[in-house]
Order: sequence, then C-alpha cells, then structure tokens
Amino acid sequence: MLNITIQRTDSPKVKPASDKLGFGKHFSDHMFLMNYSTEKGWHDARIVPYGPISLEPSAMVFHYAQELFEGMKAYRTADGTIQLFRPDRNIERMNNTCDRLCVPRIDPADALQAIKAVVDVDKDWVPTEEGTSLYIRPFIIATDSMLGVHPSHTYLFMIILSPVGSYYEAGINPVKICVEREYVRCVKGGTGLAKIGGNYAASLIGQQKAEQMGYAQVLWLDGIHRKYIDEVGAMNVFFVIDGVVITPELTDGNILPGVTRRSAIELLKSWGVPVEERKLSIDEVIEAHKNGKLDEAFGTGTAAVISPIGELFDCGETMVINNNEIGAISKKLYDALTGIQWGKCEDTMGWIEKV
Repeated sequence: MLNITIQRTDSPKVKPASDKLGFGKHFSDHMFLMNYSTEKGWHDARIVPYGPISLEPSAMVFHYAQELFEGMKAYRTADGTIQLFRPDRNIERMNNTCDRLCVPRIDPADALQAIKAVVDVDKDWVPTEEGTSLYIRPFIIATDSMLGVHPSHTYLFMIILSPVGSYYEAGINPVKICVEREYVRCVKGGTGLAKIGGNYAASLIGQQKAEQMGYAQVLWLDGIHRKYIDEVGAMNVFFVIDGVVITPELTDGNILPGVTRRSAIELLKSWGVPVEERKLSIDEVIEAHKNGKLDEAFGTGTAAVISPIGELFDCGETMVINNNEIGAISKKLYDALTGIQWGKCEDTMGWIEKV
C-alpha cells in the first residue's frame, strides 16, 4: 500500500457552472504525483495543489515522446456516492502500454489507491447534474535529462481531474464522419494498441481535414491495405449490418482495446445480440448501405460513451444511416452503460468500484 502524503490547497478555485463545463477545460484543486528511479522504483506518492511542474528542457519526454496516458471517469449517484467504472481495465491497459514503451509498470493496487485518493480529496468537484462526471487523466512521462535515444531511467506518474459535460456538442445525437483515405493512424506492429500521445498527434491532420469539411470525426482505415476499418477518431467503432453487430478485431495490434468497447460487447452478448469481432472493409459497409442492410453505426469511448453515426462520407458520396437518428442498439447500450455508471441501474456485471 502506498503512503500518500496530502498537501491541501490554500486557494480553492471557484467551480464552473454545470452547464458551462465542456470537456477538459477546467481542472480541480489537486493532483497526484509519484516518481520513479531505477534505484528506488516508484516512490514519493503525494497529492498536492494543482499547478505547473518543473522539467529540464532536455527531459526525454519532449524529444522522444516516451509518455502514455489513460482516461476514466468518476460518477456521483443520486445518493451522493462516488463511483468508478471498471478502473481495473484502465489500469491493465496502462500497464500494457508501459510494456510497449519500455516504461516500468505500476502495481495495479497502487494505481487504484492513487486514483481513489485524489478523487476523494477533490470529491466536491464531482458534478451532480445528469450527463456530467469527473474525468480522470492518469499519465506517465519520461524525465531523464538526456538526448540519447534509449528508455529513460526516471519517470513521473501524475493524475489530474476535470469536471466534464458531453464530449460532443451534439451529445447523444448522431454525428457526421468521413472516411480518411490519404493518411493513416497506425500500422500492424506499431503503437495502435497503446494509449499514447503520438497516436493522437498523428491523427490531428485527418481530424483537421474532417472539421474543415464539416464533419465531427474521421473513420480511419488500416495502414497496409487501406481498406479495413480501424477506428473512428478517438473511439472504437461498431456497425450493425443486417442485425449483426460488427466491430474490427484487435488481433493486429493497431486498434486501441477500449474499455467501453469491451463493455458494449459483453452487454450485447448478455442480451443475445449477435456480435462479430473481425476484419471489416469499408467496401462491405458501402455495399451494406446500398442494399439497405446498414442498420446503424456508432462509436464507443470513455469520453462520449456511445456516439451514434448519422452520416458517413466517402469519395464524394454521403451515406445517411438510420435516417440520421439514434438506433435501437445504440440507445440501449447508452442507457445501460450510463445507467450503471450513474447508479440508476443495478450493476449485474460487477463493473463498479466505489470511492
């Protein structure tokens, strides 16, 4: 168990109004920090007032991008309880990302203790209104002052908190996306399975193109064949074709193993809905739409939970999906997931961790 010291702020911030939260714009009063060195391992766990950190200009994170992060949420239920949704899966993924980037793992029990501790210190920052939550951002950065290309010997683990509303301005309303055929997000053998800033940096140019064309997100294709679907923006993606829910498989290591993705699949199977994890080409999706068999499509992720897709644009053609309305499966998943997260429904899956 970590020995976490706590230094509380002398200057608490004014909390933003719940209808002005947006996403990732406001930050709570405190943050968690813990250092690593090859001599001491992970040590000096502490909660301090939120504020700037000091690093050498030569810190390796700035030059070789040895960093990783996670994203999860804390929810306040009607009786005031604060709870987390499947934090063990986020911690598992974080440590798998550590392995990919040659970063030392953090004991899962220590990581969960740190998350709970900082959320408890800033529990007043967990909003109460429908659709709001406290976004939790754990991350690790390399801190060696060195310009040689090799894994760092020192690291900093941090957790910051942000009260948030809907990720998209449209909320649960369907979004418009476009297929990206010029750029790729990642390739087999790369870092697509890891949650790192480099993946998102590589995706920005496609996202910028999409926004300039009036679309909310990009549908990425694989980097080798340029035809198999990977992800949609910062989310995993599902298509319902002729009653079967299909999502790209994870076997090539180029798709992030989303916690919401996994939860959606487990819920669908528990309801008896046919689910397939397999390669899915954009041509198959286009053909299904032409034949009237593309029932619905949606993205899944911690930030948006479920994001229905109402329009898909590719090569000058616009495909309207389900009359640009949320589909029955998307709606059922959204209601079930948020119901468990906000304590409105019984957690029969054993996914909730109380703070």
